[in-house]
Amino acid sequence: MYIHVGNDHVIKSQDLIGIFDIEATSTSSDTRRFLSECAKRKNDVSCTDNFPRSFVVTFEKKDLDEKVYISRLSPSTLKGRCKSGNTI
Repeated sequence: MYIHVGNDHVIKSQDLIGIFDIEATSTSSDTRRFLSECAKRKNDVSCTDNFPRSFVVTFEKKDLDEKVYISRLSPSTLKGRCKSGNTI
């Protein structure tokens, strides 16, 4: 199954590691460092032109690396899509 995370970006539900509120978690230096490192390795994907509200971490087996999707959708919306089967 696939989950729409914004701006025509979809992820495989089996690759999903976590959905995080960007405002609540970016206060942590560990989170800021993680997001910065992903950006340096070009493992981040922006799914919004607006203010980001969440980020989704996936682990893709083919790349053996994590990927971060920055989304305008709220964490509760994304979690609801996972639970309700609202997938593509």
